[in-house]
Amino acid sequence: MLGSFQQSTLRIELDASAQQIHDSLLLPAQFRRWLSPQTFSQGLPETLHSGLSFTSWIGPVVIQHQVDRAAPNSLRFLLSQGIDGYHEWYWGEGWVQSRLEGVSLLPLNLGQTLSLLRLKQFLAS
Repeated sequence: MLGSFQQSTLRIELDASAQQIHDSLLLPAQFRRWLSPQTFSQGLPETLHSGLSFTSWIGPVVIQHQVDRAAPNSLRFLLSQGIDGYHEWYWGEGWVQSRLEGVSLLPLNLGQTLSLLRLKQFLAS
């Protein structure tokens, strides 16, 4: 894999319940709306579950996702291709934390920050 090793952990407060955050992260119908311009493979189930694999694209960059853990208050993806690493999410009432670690040419911290801001805006509307 070309790129550099990067790691970032961000936590923000949100005006949302733990269930709203859960649904925004584990229901493809919802995360497709706030993760734009990232696109996702067709045929995803109604909710993410452990063992599921799918593909996303950020422009021409392909990222393979394998759901390692999908729990009531956490989610973990193993990533490959455009990012070789993992992405973990933890949440509760009014907060969400994202930890991203991997090797990539993409600026992971910038993308993670923008994603969290889009999630916050999505949940506020």
